[in-house]
Amino acid sequence: MINELDGTDWTSLGHAYGPGGDIPGWLTAMASPDPDARDRAFSNFYGAAHHQGDVYPCTVAALPYLIGLTDDPATPDRASVAALVLSIGREAADRDDDCVRFAPDGTESTAPADAVALLRSRADAFVRYAADPDPGVRRAGIEGLGLFLDDTDRALALLRDRLPAESGTAERLLVLRTTADLALRLPAAPPAATAWLAALAEDGAADPDVRLGALVHRARCTPQDITAETVRTAIGLLDRLTPPEEEAATQGCDATTCACAPAATTPAPAPAAPAQDVPPQIAAAFEDLDRAGRVHAPTTELLQTFHTVLDARVPERTALLTAQLGSADPATRHDALAMAKDLIRSWRGDHTALVTLVAGLLRPHEPYTTAVAAECLRTLGPAAEPAREALARCVAAHRTEHGEDVWASPRPLLRRAHQEAVMALARLGDARALPSLLTALDSDADAWRAVQVAGSLGPAAAGELVPRLVRQLAGVDFAKEWTDMSAVALVQALAVLGDPAAVPAVTRCLEEAARHGQVRTVASGLEALASFGTAAAHALDTVRTLTGSEDGNVRLAAAGALWALGRDPEEALPRLAEHLDGHRRHQAAGVLGRIGPPARALAPRLREMLASRDAWTRVHAAAALWDVVGESGSGAESEAVVRTVLGAWEDNGRTANRALACLSRTGPAAAAAVPRIEAELASARRPGDFLGSVADDEETLRLCRTVLDGLQGPG
Repeated sequence: MINELDGTDWTSLGHAYGPGGDIPGWLTAMASPDPDARDRAFSNFYGAAHHQGDVYPCTVAALPYLIGLTDDPATPDRASVAALVLSIGREAADRDDDCVRFAPDGTESTAPADAVALLRSRADAFVRYAADPDPGVRRAGIEGLGLFLDDTDRALALLRDRLPAESGTAERLLVLRTTADLALRLPAAPPAATAWLAALAEDGAADPDVRLGALVHRARCTPQDITAETVRTAIGLLDRLTPPEEEAATQGCDATTCACAPAATTPAPAPAAPAQDVPPQIAAAFEDLDRAGRVHAPTTELLQTFHTVLDARVPERTALLTAQLGSADPATRHDALAMAKDLIRSWRGDHTALVTLVAGLLRPHEPYTTAVAAECLRTLGPAAEPAREALARCVAAHRTEHGEDVWASPRPLLRRAHQEAVMALARLGDARALPSLLTALDSDADAWRAVQVAGSLGPAAAGELVPRLVRQLAGVDFAKEWTDMSAVALVQALAVLGDPAAVPAVTRCLEEAARHGQVRTVASGLEALASFGTAAAHALDTVRTLTGSEDGNVRLAAAGALWALGRDPEEALPRLAEHLDGHRRHQAAGVLGRIGPPARALAPRLREMLASRDAWTRVHAAAALWDVVGESGSGAESEAVVRTVLGAWEDNGRTANRALACLSRTGPAAAAAVPRIEAELASARRPGDFLGSVADDEETLRLCRTVLDGLQGPG
């Protein structure tokens, strides 16, 4: 069929980057005997015709040719072609909600629905693939049965036959997952599918991987039937799947054995330098993405599914994670870390036991898993407190065994494990992280990582940190691209540490950044100067030169710094007033709130902003109005402030902490917020608006309690 490509007008069918005239070449190259040519063809197709999972008209038009390639035994890599067909179909099914979608040129597109219809009309292809001798083709075929074969009885019969024919855990679990997919997609399938899954789960003669998979996927189909016994049974089956500890010690995903991890027992070259002119922060982000996709145990996807099904059953999920994190199998333990992090970041409550188990995986001689455990703890904010001592012991053990310069170790796994443990400890404000941070800043080995957490150690560490951070800042070359990533982090760290000795260095930094048009660094430098207040007054002349900048963010930051350094409302307020009508109006209102009563002349402008459609604008304006007018305002104004911040909080959960901080200052007027605050405290799920930031959510809870305590008064 590949010879019939000219029969399609590909240029009339667009993809993510324009007309699809290049698709015939990619499809032809997928059949090339040259592996490099095939790799480029698949990469190009995924990047343009299946960009981020999207399905375009050209993607649909390519499906018959892709199926033809998969059917042709002469195709060199049939499994990759079959996987592409499946990916297109799966993504199309997820997007096929009967809604009209739009192509890149703005025209209406029904491509997802068209792709699903085409694949369902050719479902026999998946029937063939499900029995193919190539495991990769077979996996695509098995999953395709659940997505595209509409004959329930035939699909279930094929899956029943397939299960005993598969010997691998991953393949058998895929058969069971596909059975549940079928039951959830087709109205006629659930009774027979769930009955089979139930029988397999209860079959004492079946292998434990089959029983566990059947139990979990039956729970997917009938979540209302889940009980505590369901989880206990799953834990027992997981334990049976785990090899004996002495055998597990020679398997899994750590140190010397994991295919994903380079050897850690002998010195290795230092990590390769990133491409020229690419900041190490960006190179590290891509490395993190690569690690995030790794799976080490065949049951990982199944257990992730089980956690999704259990959802709000936090005690049951904690019991399951306790078994996973305590498993004798290193791969099971390793993969459980991401699930533990997800639970703690999604649900409030006392997670001490779970955090302690995560901390138990900080094993200095298992750097691959130690790094992931420490990274997990670093993201948990104050919830990681129970791991403080374990982190300190891990850091100390690294330094004792490998030397004080272990932060810069040439062993990549050890280097990352130590750095992650140090950063997690620093996030807790623990001074025992300081020696390694000083090593980083003195040696300039991954110093940017140390800068990220330096401010967390607070003013007590300023004497050691500030001179080193100043030296790092002086070394920034503003003539180069990307320098703002390093410079902004440095000035922010210096601002948090709060030592006025840094003011001359910050001033020189923003002057140099301004000369090179690095406006993001300039704005951050001005905000840093403002944080020092009148202690930075000698930088006022520099600040004044920036009030006329062409960049609005710089002008606003300069106006705020004028007030912070000079405390002259006549100089600062007119410059702030110009921003009260633009898209930075909420930031300008925030500065007026910090000025307080001297900004009273702009109170009418703030009152107008209370009617804005934007929640951020309303909450900043209301908070600023209270700080500017305060208790001297009328009762009606107090009510308006409280009503506005509550409305903003309701409309946009991200404004919660700003709203609560305002309410904590409004005294008795905050009584109207009590029902909303009590509802927040009663909610077990962390709001998704915080994008997983445990620290922000914990601050929300603290502020809620502060407001309630203030209303109750002493005693």
